[in-house]
Amino acid sequence: MLITLITLLGAAVFFVIGKVRSDVVALCALAVLLAAGIVTPAEALAGFSNSAVVMMVGLFVVGGALFQTGLARIISGKLLKLAGTSEKRLFFLVVLVTASVAAFVSNTGTVALLLPIVLAMAKTARVSPSQLLMPLAFASSMGGILTLIGTPPNLIVDEYLRNGGYEGFNFFDFTPIGLICLAVGLILLYPLCRLFLKRRGDASLETDDERTPSELLHDYHVDDYLFRLELRDRSPLEGQTLREVDLHHRYGLTLLEVRRAHVGLTASLLSPTLQELATPDTLFATGDTLYVLGHRDAVERFAADYHVQVHHDEERGDRCKLDFYEIGLAELLLTPGSSLVGRPLRAANFRERFGVSILALKRRRQYLFDNIQDEILRPGDMMLVHGAWKSIESLAHKRREWLVVGRPLETAEHVTFDHKAPLAAVIMALMVFFMVFDVLPVAPVGIVIIAALLMVLTGCMRSVDAAYKSIGWESIVLIAAMMPMSTALEKTGVSAQVSEAIVTGLGTYGPLAALAGVYAATSLLSTFISNSATAILVAPIAMQTAAQMGVDPAPFLMTAAVAASACFAAPISTPPNAMVMSAGRYTFMDYVKVGVPLQIAIGVVAIFAIPLLFPF
Repeated sequence: MLITLITLLGAAVFFVIGKVRSDVVALCALAVLLAAGIVTPAEALAGFSNSAVVMMVGLFVVGGALFQTGLARIISGKLLKLAGTSEKRLFFLVVLVTASVAAFVSNTGTVALLLPIVLAMAKTARVSPSQLLMPLAFASSMGGILTLIGTPPNLIVDEYLRNGGYEGFNFFDFTPIGLICLAVGLILLYPLCRLFLKRRGDASLETDDERTPSELLHDYHVDDYLFRLELRDRSPLEGQTLREVDLHHRYGLTLLEVRRAHVGLTASLLSPTLQELATPDTLFATGDTLYVLGHRDAVERFAADYHVQVHHDEERGDRCKLDFYEIGLAELLLTPGSSLVGRPLRAANFRERFGVSILALKRRRQYLFDNIQDEILRPGDMMLVHGAWKSIESLAHKRREWLVVGRPLETAEHVTFDHKAPLAAVIMALMVFFMVFDVLPVAPVGIVIIAALLMVLTGCMRSVDAAYKSIGWESIVLIAAMMPMSTALEKTGVSAQVSEAIVTGLGTYGPLAALAGVYAATSLLSTFISNSATAILVAPIAMQTAAQMGVDPAPFLMTAAVAASACFAAPISTPPNAMVMSAGRYTFMDYVKVGVPLQIAIGVVAIFAIPLLFPF
């Protein structure tokens, strides 16, 4: 027992200090318990095969797909625009939108998504960001209480309930108490923020000076020469290759890419459009969409000769914009020692050697577009390169010749697949539907895994690597490695003693008093260590407390989950709290002033509301 308590205390201290990663601390604690023989190897590794942990892995991928497709940004951005310039409406809309998104996506991911949007809205409405960012963080935690998958503590207590031989919680069992907590937050947060949070100036987030591909197009004035064409039936272009048409020499046009029209349900689901880089062997077919670079008169002459339709956009006229799903843009800076200095651009053979094209040159403040292949290169010239993202990244290996500005692959990862947003919405809706109505003979963890796989297979995630990167491995390892700690607490009798102390000290006053004791212990612990670790430690105590009192454990576990999530008293309590601290220019005491009253109020309401929803 002593070793278990010392290990737990040591882990808690390192969690609070924060100098060592939380997952490493959890693994060290696990190693101590294993070396001391307190848990067996099977018990030590049980957390990594736990269904709640596996479900969280799948939910990270699903949430990552919502971000990758821009679906979460689209929904949130449109809703936030409803607030206009009213500070009060903006406040309540931020809280409601954040809570709604956090009910289905991790609270950390929700805040990461909405933080720049909220800052932009605050600037437009001339509202101090400090009045909105702390509510943003707190609302993400309150929103997580709304559904079974909203936050890890909900999944953890559900797992403990099922392992104890009980039915477990349904998808929306948390919703009533979550709505009550959210209502308390809406009532108290606004006056608390107005009273205790000083109106500070605009927060300065760390911004990346690297320009996006769309900004590069605009800066080089290339977007003034972009046109979108479509091959119609019986076009003379059909069946010919780009080499045969000789587009560049006959019309002075450059074909950048082709979008192929797919036929069939499977093809449309897996890839509605195919972004294909143009090569001399590109074969034209009816229905192809061509993205062409050149002057308007040349484009119109080509369209007339080959019966090709020029598309018109309401905002941009007959010009168009490029998408950057598989194909991107970057800048190359020619170094003084490059072998290309003093030679024409065509001597570099970028197309043959690297599979990329140079669209324009920037020399000092002058932009060169026409006949650049014959342009003699000089040191310091900037070249706008167009090609597949991986091809652009390969140019970085030629550092003696040129420098690639920025990080192309990282830029590619931030490009949203807007055309996949409807598909991601359907997969997400089906996942929630099957989890709520239980119409399939598949466990919830299986449904989440299937949804995550569909997100990857249908292209809602850029790649399998992107899916892996979307997973919060630190959180997963932390939870899986801390689960054996609760086993150790049970085996050594610590949980029994703590629950007995709660029953002895408060049980004489009835189960409601014991419930309050569980809530208070959980709330205090969650102030200093992660809510996931808190839920893991408190869940067995809540189970044993209910067992000793001979009552249903469901209200006790629900209480532990709510208390673990409703932690607002410190910036270290949750990742969202920490994320908004520098952006909102908050101090530690700001969290105490606003968070402690809110945490106490939600605790009091929850203690009385939970037994009404889940009787003893």
